[in-house]
Amino acid sequence: MAPTLFISDLHLSKERPALVEAFEALTRGPARGAAAVYAIGDLFDTWVGDDQLRQPLAARVAAAFAALAASGSRIYFQRGNRDFVLGERFAAAAGGTLLPDEVVHDLYGTPTLIMHGDQLCTDDVDYQRFRAYWRDPVHQRRTLALPYFVRQGLALLFRAMSRRATADKPPVIMDVNAKAVAEAMRRHGVRRLIHGHTHRPARHELVVDGRACERYVLADWYKSASHLRVDAAGVTPCGFEFAP
Repeated sequence: MAPTLFISDLHLSKERPALVEAFEALTRGPARGAAAVYAIGDLFDTWVGDDQLRQPLAARVAAAFAALAASGSRIYFQRGNRDFVLGERFAAAAGGTLLPDEVVHDLYGTPTLIMHGDQLCTDDVDYQRFRAYWRDPVHQRRTLALPYFVRQGLALLFRAMSRRATADKPPVIMDVNAKAVAEAMRRHGVRRLIHGHTHRPARHELVVDGRACERYVLADWYKSASHLRVDAAGVTPCGFEFAP
């Protein structure tokens, strides 16, 4: 049975061409023949609206996904904190399906909760306030109505603000909250969770309501290209180095 692959936190940008090439190598290599590929947030370093598809990098990434979809793999996307206005137009161009922020899919007999993971970092109150504001559909529509160059400027501003904010926060605040994790798994009735966002790849064992559960955190792509492979035999982290 063909495997399912998960990727997150690639932060693709034109400033890092080797990273883009590593992504394309994944779509031509390990991902080819996969039953499904999930890109669960922060695929791009910034995304200011689906009209960004007119930019060469965005078009190139969409084309790589579309080629993979044409070969028979199902493609799924979730929004992250860097690409929270990723929309249906991009998903269609990439031959994929845009998923809600939290979704449960059955993976080889195991119902699995899939999310980017930023909603689990509830100790970071300032970020959660920011997230709630910018995920509001009204605010998103107003923002997307702005000229493209204005949205680009806003994205640069947000990145600068984020760098300053994270520099002053203890690392533990920016990790997931254990109670939020347990509540999410309880709410969806699952024993497995896969997410990204924190850039702390690991497998965590936990107990929720007396049931043994597991949480997998995807790695970012800052120093190496990686994916999580899920099949009938279990879950395996995979990756390869690339020149930065």
